[in-house]
Amino acid sequence: MVLAASAALAQPAGDFPRKPVRMVAASAPGGGIDLIGRILAQRLSEMWSQQVVVDNRAGSGGVIAIGIVTQAAPDGHTLLTHSVGASYVGTLYRNAPFDVTRDLTPVALTASQPSVVAVHPSVAANSMRDLIQLARARPGMLTYGSGGAGGAAHMGTELLLSQAQLKLIHVPYKGTGPSTAALLSGEVNVAMIGLITAAPHAKSGRLRALAVTSAVRSPAMPDLPTVAEAGVPGYEFSGWYGLFAPAGMPAPLLARVNADVNRALQTPDTRQRLAGAGVEPLGGSQDEFARYFRAEVVKWQKVIREAGIRAD
Repeated sequence: MVLAASAALAQPAGDFPRKPVRMVAASAPGGGIDLIGRILAQRLSEMWSQQVVVDNRAGSGGVIAIGIVTQAAPDGHTLLTHSVGASYVGTLYRNAPFDVTRDLTPVALTASQPSVVAVHPSVAANSMRDLIQLARARPGMLTYGSGGAGGAAHMGTELLLSQAQLKLIHVPYKGTGPSTAALLSGEVNVAMIGLITAAPHAKSGRLRALAVTSAVRSPAMPDLPTVAEAGVPGYEFSGWYGLFAPAGMPAPLLARVNADVNRALQTPDTRQRLAGAGVEPLGGSQDEFARYFRAEVVKWQKVIREAGIRAD
């Protein structure tokens, strides 16, 4: 490991990449992590004149993928594409063989996808404030679905319940598809689902969208208020995605990869492909992402501790 780190330090950023780049995706094929990774990998392959290969390593909320990357040489040839889950996996999986703030280097914030707080039409709530009043009048009676314990919808809903001081019963499903189906059938009362998934069902009346979870309204559903506007001041939750490297990556190389990722995210083709999937390209400096990531780790530690969440 020491030899690998020394080699990385000796490698000029201008010589990168010297061989194909492995982009480890913390998910199975399909879904946001994989989709964003593949779009980015294609553009970076063209820019770098080296193939960027997406290596899907699903399992244990990202523990497997992160473990691979933290053990790799910090020379830019092994990267990680992950989501908001990277900020809480180490808290959920207490025996994880890494510390994300110590063993990972945030490279670039790549994209985000807001979710929608939605209810089945049978629920007597036409607004977020209605839902809050109903939940307070019937504590522990309403149910909410998610794609699994420790998943983004579970965490985002628990953050909402914590900030609004509500109690709902969690019903985990094996994936976002089954949890969405459960909401549409009325098997659960409430769910937090991706905006791109929610929009057609809201339009058809099969569910009632109450608020968007992002800090600002979404251009895709501009009439839908944010959760903060609709009754929970300060609430924000977006399913963000980011690119990481092993700890110890030399600063010039880190700056080079960050700059190239930002260039890739700004190309019209990349923006169009991401928008088509309901995902907003982000970007920004490495320092900004590093600060944001550390704050996210702290935030989710508090949510997990207060809610008593444990990984399956």
